Amino acid sequence: MENYDFFPLGDSGVMVKLGQAIDRLTHEKVRTLADYLEESPFYGMVEYVPAFTTVTVYYDPVLLSDPASPQSPYERVCALLQKILAQVTERPSADSRIVEIPVCYGGELGPDLEAVADYHQLSVEEVIRLHTAPDYLVHMIGFAPGFPYLGGLDERIATPRRGTPRLRIEAGSVGIGGSQTGVYPIESPGGWQLIGKTPLRLFRPEHEPPTLLQAGDTVRFRAITREEFDRWQEVAR
Repeated sequence: MENYDFFPLGDSGVMVKLGQAIDRLTHEKVRTLADYLEESPFYGMVEYVPAFTTVTVYYDPVLLSDPASPQSPYERVCALLQKILAQVTERPSADSRIVEIPVCYGGELGPDLEAVADYHQLSVEEVIRLHTAPDYLVHMIGFAPGFPYLGGLDERIATPRRGTPRLRIEAGSVGIGGSQTGVYPIESPGGWQLIGKTPLRLFRPEHEPPTLLQAGDTVRFRAITREEFDRWQEVAR
């Protein structure tokens, strides 16, 4: 694998930057390195954390210290990672699993939809059309159990977060925060602009795996009516 950079994080971490853009090619590089580290962790490695364009590797500096070597633990880890990156090859993308997420937009389920439309001088219908048009790539799961970090939001509806975050956002709420969109899997505070809600449960602790979405999945949002939303919830109970 080529075109990468290392950056230190304190005295026990190194960030491997694998690309500049949040796109599928960079995502595949991140997944390739993360999969290798999962299958073949090196001595002294504590954990790895994949993100949009990086994989951060944490290590134990005590285990990797060698008084007889002029290299610091950070330099030794960078050398190990260089060897790994030289030998791994990007795996061809498997067919991405497509997950359709029904969303009831606006009203009490999407209280910020009109504000988003006004911010961009669009109609509510145009915001919904632009939000449901793309295929979104799940780059990673994090922040909260089952929370998907999605790439692919149309810049025409990218909207700053709210000035004052809400203390309580219901599970299933669909929001926009800057150039990202996502779904709150559990009830939590948050500052994203809420444009709708899905009746699907993204975090299901009784299932294995407990999260509906996985990194590498493709998400498609589909607009539904309030009646459809209510019927879906009745069936789910």
